[in-house]
Amino acid sequence: MTEREEQQEQAATGEPEERIAALEAERDEYLDQLRRVAAEFDNYRKRVARDQESLVARAHERLMKALIPVLDDLERALVAAEEHEEAKLHEGVGLVARELRKALEREGLEEIETDGSFDPHVHEALLSQPSELDEGSVVEVLQKGYRLGDRVLRPARVVVSQGVPQETE
Repeated sequence: MTEREEQQEQAATGEPEERIAALEAERDEYLDQLRRVAAEFDNYRKRVARDQESLVARAHERLMKALIPVLDDLERALVAAEEHEEAKLHEGVGLVARELRKALEREGLEEIETDGSFDPHVHEALLSQPSELDEGSVVEVLQKGYRLGDRVLRPARVVVSQGVPQETE
């Protein structure tokens, strides 16, 4: 028999003062347990918040490290633009674009495919026009779309085919 059970048995057979004392002791024990659980939960909540902040900080740090070389290349392109060397400017801006694309792809960014038919989940139709392509096919991409994992960050803005133009008589 546990100590608590013994106290309860004695209290049940004893005087009302003994019963009250036993019940108060049990109440105090439960209250102490509740306070400990509440303190443990509060500590857990604070630890999770700290871990979350740390994770976000590391993610930002990694992204910034990946984008610093892009910034360097962009600054070189601006210096070349001041010197009016068009070939170097074009090459510099192309280098910046490639570096930025690589950095973003390493972080999981993917360009949304626009070949084939219109998909309202990843494309945004801005216009529709008659064309030789099948109805619902993407005719032209006005702005590229991107996704990160399975989430669409920006839908591809496209022109959609209405089908083969019908001749009026």
